[in-house]
Amino acid sequence: MNLNFFPILDQLPYLLGGAWISLQLAVLAFAFGMVIAMICTSILRYGPRLAGKFINAYVIFATNTPQLVQIYFLFFALPEVGILLSPFTAVLIGATFNAGAYLCEIQRAGFDSVRRMEIEAAEVLGFSRIQIIRYVILPHVIKVMFRPLSNQFIVMTLGTSMASMFGVEELTGRTYNLSSQTYLSVESFSVAAVIYIVITILATFALAIMGRFLFRARTGVF
Repeated sequence: MNLNFFPILDQLPYLLGGAWISLQLAVLAFAFGMVIAMICTSILRYGPRLAGKFINAYVIFATNTPQLVQIYFLFFALPEVGILLSPFTAVLIGATFNAGAYLCEIQRAGFDSVRRMEIEAAEVLGFSRIQIIRYVILPHVIKVMFRPLSNQFIVMTLGTSMASMFGVEELTGRTYNLSSQTYLSVESFSVAAVIYIVITILATFALAIMGRFLFRARTGVF
């Protein structure tokens, strides 16, 4: 087999543009998912029991059905009731819906890791509720949650590849287009794989530095 990477490398800016769209999807879905997760976690810890049951039902549904099926429902089923979503919007909403449930579980585990004796010790010292949250709960929770949150972001970044199935020209979608035009499938997807590897390595190190120096949390990189 004679491999010819030059036509693919000539289109590297085109592929990197798709990688930028992939990162946009991942960052937006992660950010919106974090908001949903914080609301859900707050309701589970401090809200009424009935509301907590609805949150648990959402988490069970979202974590036990494929994200692809959830996006299919948004993109293909909702138009039957008059709700039309663009491919990017449908993928973003589906990814956010799915991420919110997983991030909720991560946050719930983080808050549950705070030992009751630590809170009681702070209360004995006369800390207010705000001070307990700021000086006792949050430092511990952030340190515990940072690594699984970082891993979830990496998984979401790689998961944006399914957006190509709905016509979103992210990295995988543009790679498929390039492969169809040049008939160089091996070369096209090999270059795309390298780009994904570079993205995940850079994101992993960036998150590791952030965790180590901002939150004193280890992510397993160093």
